[in-house]
Amino acid sequence: MLGHKDGYFAPGIADWRPALRAGHHILLSHGRATASIREQVPDATVGIALDCRPAYPASDSPGDIEAARHFDGYRNRWFFDPVHGKGYPADMVEAYHEAGRFESGPLDFVADGDMEVIATPLDFVGINYYTSLAATPENQEAESTPVEPGSNPPPGYTEMGWAITPEWFTRFILRVNEDYAPRAIVITENGASFSDGPDMSGQIDDQRRIDYLDSHIAAVGEARDQGALVTGYFEWSLLDNLEWVAGYGQRFGIVHVDFDTMTRTPKASYHWYHDRIARGW
Repeated sequence: MLGHKDGYFAPGIADWRPALRAGHHILLSHGRATASIREQVPDATVGIALDCRPAYPASDSPGDIEAARHFDGYRNRWFFDPVHGKGYPADMVEAYHEAGRFESGPLDFVADGDMEVIATPLDFVGINYYTSLAATPENQEAESTPVEPGSNPPPGYTEMGWAITPEWFTRFILRVNEDYAPRAIVITENGASFSDGPDMSGQIDDQRRIDYLDSHIAAVGEARDQGALVTGYFEWSLLDNLEWVAGYGQRFGIVHVDFDTMTRTPKASYHWYHDRIARGW
């Protein structure tokens, strides 16, 4: 969607039709790769990582309630449903068809047998989670953020402009567990961008990242306590790195990288995470 619908990522196309087609063929490639991996390595543990963004109505208005449902279909169900054998969600197929987003008819890019390949059984489903969305009719098909990305976010936001909402993390994990009954859930990405750098003594006190990770790991623990089959958690990321089109302007790492000298300095969050891992769930 970001590369083919919004033109934000490569290849820079802004057209729904190739976006839906590209998404389908990514899922189809995943299904074929799953079968190929198992053929070569029969005892491999194979899954998929899906990037999610839970949505909730910005108000009690019917328009916002409908927008939350639509955004969930656009952003989450469109990918989670077919991977788990449910096909593309019927309400979204109808909405996209009415909006003229297929070239010749509903799901015209789907060939015989495609959906069965996409639904190849998995050993786990991975969830990438960073934030949620307060949905309105204006943002029901957008990756909008309530705060512009910058170096001085208000409390409750990361420097990507994303709201910090660990409670929606718990809810989404529980929903995946209930709606799709995966064999296991792995949190394949979770983290926050904050640009704290070395102080005069060379130390990096990124307490905001520690607070984010602490609340989100607790959110995963809450989901586990309520029965979700979460078997792993991966923090994003070890190192400050190239963050897509944001370049080096966003820092997700628990290790600081000086991009001029490539010097790597563990942040306070690095040491906190080391100790947190040692305590287990």
